Amino acid sequence: MNWTIAQTEDLAACHALRRTVFIEEQGVSEAEEVDGRDGDALHVLATLDGVPVGCARILIDGAVAKIGRVCVLKSARGTGLGAAIIETCLDVARRNKALTRAKLGAQTHALAFYERLGFVAFGPVYDDAGIPHRDMERPLNAG
Repeated sequence: MNWTIAQTEDLAACHALRRTVFIEEQGVSEAEEVDGRDGDALHVLATLDGVPVGCARILIDGAVAKIGRVCVLKSARGTGLGAAIIETCLDVARRNKALTRAKLGAQTHALAFYERLGFVAFGPVYDDAGIPHRDMERPLNAG
């Protein structure tokens, strides 16, 4: 696989991916998916042979980089791309020396995936767009 992952300004590609994964596949309402926060976020886009296949966004809140809207098309799942997107998000966040922690709201079925990337779950399970989630975090300087 020949993928590229980088920070992007191509919000149209990110929105198209998120529509496919969250709205069409997972049944999230458009009102919940389109939250008006994309203009405040940093975005990461993954392409495979030039075709968008995954993305994520990073919102800054004080010293915390909140990673969200992480998605990978079905055709690219199980390839390591999701982990590579998260690692790229962490690298982007590390460029801002004021940031010390990364946080995300993980779908509960993905907790083990994020644990392998150094995230630790905390707090109760909660509903986000009809899908059970749990908050997770990790220091940015941890390996």
